[in-house]
Amino acid sequence: MARISAGVTTSHVPAIGVALDLGKSDSDYWRPVFAGYEWSKKWIAETKPDVIVLVYNDHASAFSLELIPTFAIGCAERFAIADEGFGPRPVPEVVGCPDLAWHIAQSTILDEFDMTIVNKMDVDHGLTVPLSLLFGRPEAWPVKVIPIAVNVVQYPPPTGNRCYLLGQAIRRAVESFDEDLDVQVWGTGGMSHQLQGPRAGLINPEFDHEFLDRLVNDPESLRSLAHIEYLRESGSEGIEMVMWLIMRGALGADVNELHRFYHVPASNCAVGHLVLEPAANDSGGPS
Repeated sequence: MARISAGVTTSHVPAIGVALDLGKSDSDYWRPVFAGYEWSKKWIAETKPDVIVLVYNDHASAFSLELIPTFAIGCAERFAIADEGFGPRPVPEVVGCPDLAWHIAQSTILDEFDMTIVNKMDVDHGLTVPLSLLFGRPEAWPVKVIPIAVNVVQYPPPTGNRCYLLGQAIRRAVESFDEDLDVQVWGTGGMSHQLQGPRAGLINPEFDHEFLDRLVNDPESLRSLAHIEYLRESGSEGIEMVMWLIMRGALGADVNELHRFYHVPASNCAVGHLVLEPAANDSGGPS
């Protein structure tokens, strides 16, 4: 049977991808950011997952204000790299896992989640930057990827509770798939940042560190955190952190923290990163 072996959270700051693509990762400014991922790069090279369910938000690349799915799952065999205005990033195309993706779509929809099924979708920095941070610059990504896009751009985004419950539903779906696959779930975006308005440049390390602690040790308390609290404490783009709750819900009630990294600033954002694994005796906990 398929199993979820680990969860990863990471920011997906677009400038991180630019720094990699332009060979600036070892500059004085960027070196501390990339140093925080060295442990994770070695870890994932050793664990070698078969599939990553990668939760991210599209930045008007695959979707626009004409079509805004709350949750969308990519079921294609391959996903092209989006042109975000400066040409596609020079990274490999993303290879999907259609059989498992369709199974997750079926299972979550029958579990009463309204998933939008997408059979053609270009993926942007929200998905490719996390892959680059953990896999570097390979000729081909060494893992299959199932993209799950979440609307955190146009109000109203899904609640933290709904995201957590979706994570639990994804776990049930994966564990009911009859192929022997090692699956990781990644939640991306965040941490505190605001890109426009009078509070542009806002970063709140105190909130970020508390969020990381609660995500690991008390995720139930984050399920009820209101949208306005994300906005007030972490800026207008901090709402991306609800996507981390999908990853956390998929791991079960208890986890082991393997790695943590936090850095300010990267561009005008705070960078947060966790590597977690389900506790050996955890059966998923109550829904």
